[in-house]
Amino acid sequence: MRSTNRVSGTDRVVTVPKMSEQEHMTTCLCDLFRLLWSLLVPCIYLSLAFTAILFLLITGVRTWFHMKRKTRRAQDSQLTVAFFHPYCNAGGGGERVLWCALRTLQNRYQNVSFVVYTGDQGVTTEQILEGARRHFNIRLPRAVKFVFLKHRQLVDAKLYPYFTLLGQSLGSMFLGWEALTKFVPDLFIDSMGYAFTLPVFRYLAGCHVVSYVHYPTISTDMLSIIRERNPSFNNAEYISSNPVLSIIKLIYYCVFAIFYGLSGSCSDVIMVNSTWTLDHILALWHAPHRTSVVYPPCDVQAFLKVPLTEDNEVKKDKKCHSIVSVGQFRPEKNHRLQIRAFKKLLDRMQTESADQEAVKLVLIGGCRHEDDENRVLMLRGLCQELGVANRVEFKLNISFEELKKEITDATIGLHTMWNEHFGIGVVECMAAGTIILAHKSGGPKSDIVVPYDDGPTGFLADDEDSYADTMEKILSLTPAARMEIRRRARSSVTRFSDQEFENSFLAAMEDLMATLGQLE
Repeated sequence: MRSTNRVSGTDRVVTVPKMSEQEHMTTCLCDLFRLLWSLLVPCIYLSLAFTAILFLLITGVRTWFHMKRKTRRAQDSQLTVAFFHPYCNAGGGGERVLWCALRTLQNRYQNVSFVVYTGDQGVTTEQILEGARRHFNIRLPRAVKFVFLKHRQLVDAKLYPYFTLLGQSLGSMFLGWEALTKFVPDLFIDSMGYAFTLPVFRYLAGCHVVSYVHYPTISTDMLSIIRERNPSFNNAEYISSNPVLSIIKLIYYCVFAIFYGLSGSCSDVIMVNSTWTLDHILALWHAPHRTSVVYPPCDVQAFLKVPLTEDNEVKKDKKCHSIVSVGQFRPEKNHRLQIRAFKKLLDRMQTESADQEAVKLVLIGGCRHEDDENRVLMLRGLCQELGVANRVEFKLNISFEELKKEITDATIGLHTMWNEHFGIGVVECMAAGTIILAHKSGGPKSDIVVPYDDGPTGFLADDEDSYADTMEKILSLTPAARMEIRRRARSSVTRFSDQEFENSFLAAMEDLMATLGQLE
């Protein structure tokens, strides 16, 4: 490089040394670091300012909720326990847990008042309590207050056609905020599985929080389905068949699982309804010392009162055999599998010149909303398509007495949900003396349909052919052979009684309730 300078009328050439590549790179890196540092310092200040504002905001909100609780306690000195159950007027197994838990705590703690957050609109307190009596034969010993929430649609899956888990979870936080602004309890119990409400009540209102987990919102099994690209009701085929979309969904599920675990782990007490659920919650929430298995209450006593005699079994063998299914009409219950397996059973009976007139399928369940009703219409259409409509009956939102009659009159109890968290309907069928045929997974496999007194208590299957084969096998058994299985199954389900639930529930809650009593 040359530079020409004019000095006193003469030209003088000054040679500037050439910069080496290493020196040039060092200069560039120094400039880059200066630029990054100049950007980092303002970001640090902004982060500190944002953190301070967030801290002040949360502190202000906590103070506001603390004042609301203090005002309430000045008017009523009793401790208040609130259950978060937006669908408390539905007729499913989760609702039975709610009402039994309420009854148990009311009987044990006379000086505690109770509240239920519900999103049911257009019904009164009396109608909700009457529904509990009609569906589950449960009467509460004293009054309970209902806080009616206006924005339950925020947790409705149909509102989020994409990113459903994320949408419902964020929606539950907003619904929890609405619940909190309407009533601030001392103890918050999520009895429906909305784990993201737990940090809202704990960190914003300073409440003690408890969770009863029926089914993990996300599980390691769900992650495996995405990883292995298997289509299912929550993994559409267009995603499972696309490697890029599958990777994106797997990342989304993994991140969601982390936040789900953080939300759930803030619980003071964690109860799960089966060993299957326990394994998944321990893997995600990492709180083994606060987690215990509390089997859901099954009204086995009401079914055990029905006499179980060989004469009844002989009568069943001579009349029409009823195959009954009990469960809400949700997609994961897989009623389509039941209908298709039943069709195959009829085809085989026809091939073997058996009497098809002697078999019928009865689908019993609750419809929560329009989506469930539309699902029933589609199932009726499937029956028409397969030509079995005259052999399939639908019984919707029936009373407990009618439910008991249908189950006790049935020969086979049918269950087809993959990875059912527990299976109250399975237990009720076994208690009623119905031979159960359940899905070979989840709670039925690990907790319920297990050997007892060195013999089987029921049967398991996992696809159309195995269900049809097993139904045919059960119907071909002699009345004496069926009676032996029924008696063994009945004896095995006493561990799922209301009394066992009450004992386990109170044992899990005792220390926390004692702590709250000391704070009173």
